[in-house]
Amino acid sequence: MGVAMRRAGRGERDLVVALLDEAFREDPVSSWVFPGEEHRRARHAGLMGAFTDITFDEGYIDLAEDGAAVALWMDMPGDPHVEGDPHTEGAPHTEDEQDEQGDDAAQLRAAVDPDNERVEQIARLTAAAHPVGRAHVYLWMIGVRPGRQGEGLGTALMAPVLERCDREGLPAYLEASNARSRALYERLGFVFTGTAVELPGGPTMWPMWREPQGS
Repeated sequence: MGVAMRRAGRGERDLVVALLDEAFREDPVSSWVFPGEEHRRARHAGLMGAFTDITFDEGYIDLAEDGAAVALWMDMPGDPHVEGDPHTEGAPHTEDEQDEQGDDAAQLRAAVDPDNERVEQIARLTAAAHPVGRAHVYLWMIGVRPGRQGEGLGTALMAPVLERCDREGLPAYLEASNARSRALYERLGFVFTGTAVELPGGPTMWPMWREPQGS
């Protein structure tokens, strides 16, 4: 569609955070994590900043050249000790992994919004739903500026990584946070794993898995 995409650098952190804040502030999941518009405006960018910093440390961020869309990616290693097909059955997390996830979730809450247990809840729930076993690429977040949604920017931003997945035989994984994004991901070959993440008293998230596509 003629939109140039490139890898973001750490010097563009503020741009990435502002874009994610704008793209997700009215998302159903963000509205659940930070109920009340005033509270959300005060704390939401902090959560997006934490996600951005983690991704710069452990993954990579792709950005539309015009700053209208951004995607946070991580390459997840496989675990040869886990058997089964994690995208359909859900491989169990070990006790050590669960403890580590709990520590990470608690640290995220402390850093972003200490009095808000929902920050920790969503981190724990999504971590528990994340499949283990096979190496895969994880699309943590993809955001498009509200005024530019519907132009195909998200698809264009994902295309190079999905092409790499197909070329290297890698699955991909994500959690869709609303019905519109789920429909987009289904068109790109993602399939609902069958076990939703039900936020207590809030919206549903759909974990989705994509097998590498043949030529």
